[in-house]
Amino acid sequence: MTTDESRFAKEDWPFYWISRVNARYVQVLEKRLKPIGVDVPHWRVLISLYESEYLSISEIAEMSTMRLNTTTKVVQRMIVDGLVTTRVRPTDGRVTEACLTEKGDRLRALALVEAQQVFDLSFPAVTPDERAVLNRTLAKVFAHLDKL
Repeated sequence: MTTDESRFAKEDWPFYWISRVNARYVQVLEKRLKPIGVDVPHWRVLISLYESEYLSISEIAEMSTMRLNTTTKVVQRMIVDGLVTTRVRPTDGRVTEACLTEKGDRLRALALVEAQQVFDLSFPAVTPDERAVLNRTLAKVFAHLDKL
């Protein structure tokens, strides 16, 4: 890429593609999740709690790329809906942790089926090796951005 503005093309700007791909992914995922009663913020909390039984609200916010106040509101709605429970972290009484209930885990499983289908339909022409390279490259970019 050149610094000469007259030769700038948005298609040469990786953030252009990252933004477009993410926006389209969210649109498609919302459409797939809506019939089962899940929106994208709820999905992000459900999937954040998939690999860890308990996470703090701030850990969920970080993992789900949502703001802390947004995450707190989503978790509060999910408590009312019986999808998560909270507890005080046993090792630090200042930290509130969330955990999926059985109902939340069942909904997560349904949502994961939809998300997996979106994933599968998104990458038919991308080999596993290409996907691995893409993931490693994006992880490197993220690590550098995270230092800023």
